Amino acid sequence: MEPNRQLDALLDQAGMSRAGLAARINQLGNDAGITLRYDHTAVARWLKGQRPRGRVPELICEILGRQLARTLTLDDIGMAAPSEPPAQLVADVGGLNRFLERAAVLWRSDQLHGEAPGPSLLTGAAAAAPVWEWENPPEDLDVSHAGRRQVTDAEVAVLHAARGHYEHLYRNAGGVATRPRVVGFLTAEVAPLMRGAYDDRTGRKLCRAAGSLAAVCGICAYDADSQGLAQRYFHQALRLGKASGDRLFGGYVVSLLVNQALFLGDNRHSIACAESVLRTTGPHASPALATDLYAMQAKAYARLGDRGSAHRCMRLAETFSTRIRPEEEPEETGYVQPGLLEVRVAEALLVLGDVKAAGRYAEEAARAPAHVRGRVNRLATLTDVELRSGEAERAAATAAEMVGHAQGIESQRLRDRMRAVRDHLAGHPGTSAAEAARLIDEALQVPL
Repeated sequence: MEPNRQLDALLDQAGMSRAGLAARINQLGNDAGITLRYDHTAVARWLKGQRPRGRVPELICEILGRQLARTLTLDDIGMAAPSEPPAQLVADVGGLNRFLERAAVLWRSDQLHGEAPGPSLLTGAAAAAPVWEWENPPEDLDVSHAGRRQVTDAEVAVLHAARGHYEHLYRNAGGVATRPRVVGFLTAEVAPLMRGAYDDRTGRKLCRAAGSLAAVCGICAYDADSQGLAQRYFHQALRLGKASGDRLFGGYVVSLLVNQALFLGDNRHSIACAESVLRTTGPHASPALATDLYAMQAKAYARLGDRGSAHRCMRLAETFSTRIRPEEEPEETGYVQPGLLEVRVAEALLVLGDVKAAGRYAEEAARAPAHVRGRVNRLATLTDVELRSGEAERAAATAAEMVGHAQGIESQRLRDRMRAVRDHLAGHPGTSAAEAARLIDEALQVPL
């Protein structure tokens, strides 16, 4: 057993004692509802090379990262998970069944009480735990289920078709309008299938299809600004992804959590989640997903003032974008369309204050074909860049085009984006900017 010199060095840099680390781990565990009783002797064992069990390495990353004001990975603290899970570790089948029942309860509750405030957002260790559990063993070695109704491949295929239908609806009508439809489908169609009879092969396909629908529901909740509810759906989709055995799908779900963390301003968590996907999928990563993950990391690093890391991630995103082969990608990564990388890079550059370069990328993004909501977001970014460049008249024309595309979309996120553009326009003199701000005001008067 080799001494853990990385952890020892980080403790020294953080000015933290062994007892201090143990106390902070216990507190974070308690906050997440986990009873932990570590002391300085446990930390001493870790420094000698022992790896703590469960979620403790993730907690150590969070504690030391917060103290040192930078994001730490398991590699950084000398506790990277083994590349191959031990064969004797097997997930608790009863635990999976209990999870499926809890998932069905959430679907039913959301269907009945969709207008009520959703659950609060999980933070800290509680937010990181599902990603940790997805990335690490034990694996689900058998997801078969004994039930009254035999589930067929044709029924599973219907779920995949439904996912495509609801994703299209979301892109063109918005999450507010789409979520009740998806929730109703989960309750009426998916839950009975999950309680049915299926072997391991069919069960994995079923978990994959159900997870993809839960992910769409989470996207819709995010779009409606029900962030706690969106997080619960993403966590469900991640657990179902693990049960399916499809690592690429699980990575896609984590990317949704990366995007949400970025929206919420939790930049370090977004970077850490993205790293978990890139580390777990390794050389088998989807080029489209890697493109988006690196682009989102670039924005997070830009917000943290880490210019070097931001530009490194931009370069990696552009490199992976050249490797995208749509026919080889999972169906969910179809959202990585031409222009998405460019708009994300433009936003990162804008944060860094490089307005001229941001303008080139924003214009390229606006020229690329896109679905309706993608077009609105790209035009909003271009408006921001044009205003920062002192081109108020061009920005006003772009904003007016944005308003036209946004008609008919029920999306709280897009409304927030348009409201921010309106406020930015209002700060500029001239009749064209005032007229564009008035157009946005009129659009926002229609309630969702």
